[in-house]
Amino acid sequence: MSYADKIFKQNIEHILNDGFSDENLDVRPHWADDNAPAHTVKAFCIVNRYDLGKEFPIMTMRYTNFRAAVDEILWIWQKKSNNVHDLNSHIWDAWADENGSIGKAYGYQLGVKHQYKEGMMDQVDRVLYDLKHNPQSRRILTNIYVHQDLHEMALYPCAYSMTFNVVGNKLNAILNQRSNDMLVANNWNVVQYAVLVHMFAQVSGLEVGELVHVIADAHIYDRHIPIVKEVIERPQLEAPRLVIDQSITNFYDFTVDSFRLEGYDAPKLGKKLPVAV
Repeated sequence: MSYADKIFKQNIEHILNDGFSDENLDVRPHWADDNAPAHTVKAFCIVNRYDLGKEFPIMTMRYTNFRAAVDEILWIWQKKSNNVHDLNSHIWDAWADENGSIGKAYGYQLGVKHQYKEGMMDQVDRVLYDLKHNPQSRRILTNIYVHQDLHEMALYPCAYSMTFNVVGNKLNAILNQRSNDMLVANNWNVVQYAVLVHMFAQVSGLEVGELVHVIADAHIYDRHIPIVKEVIERPQLEAPRLVIDQSITNFYDFTVDSFRLEGYDAPKLGKKLPVAV
């Protein structure tokens, strides 16, 4: 079975069996269709570890749109964009203004240049610089949760920080996430940041190591509970193989077509998900 399936099922069972329900509390999210409060069952601080050298962490119990996930991570980390017109999916449309902007969020923050002793660099280029020139550094990280700009963000960053650490010739990373909708976004985010680690490793002459995913608030929305219960009872298949264009040595040369999965045959949910905003 896919290791990502195993981890997801463990997480869901833990939340459903031991989690806390906010059904009697005032909550910010609401359901898009009827504006009713979107309550959750949640667990505090789930930590998952994925050895990227062993297999690619994509679920097989349900389909994860691999190309759209890669497209979004490139939109944020490579294009450093905050405009949905630069994105090929519509997942951010609900938070965009009339011009397509989501404000000073996500890609915007990664693209802001800062002064270092080596010169002006944005956060992505700083990671690339350190992985090439100072891979043993314990300071290779990014952070897009910038308090002074929160009031100009359509949505506060959920996945807000990446810490990179090289052990031997392996690139490891920690993804910190303040909040994670387990059914909609959990494997989506894992897939995205696993691809990102592969990208950074390849252009830095390193092998992939571990991706550690730290989730402060891991939750299941109330209207998603019947669906997620069905998902974790589905058959679990072997993980597919990630294939990357090995000729690419420049981070900014990757495209969605630089990646493909061999042997990915996961079923779609088969129903439209209620959307909490």
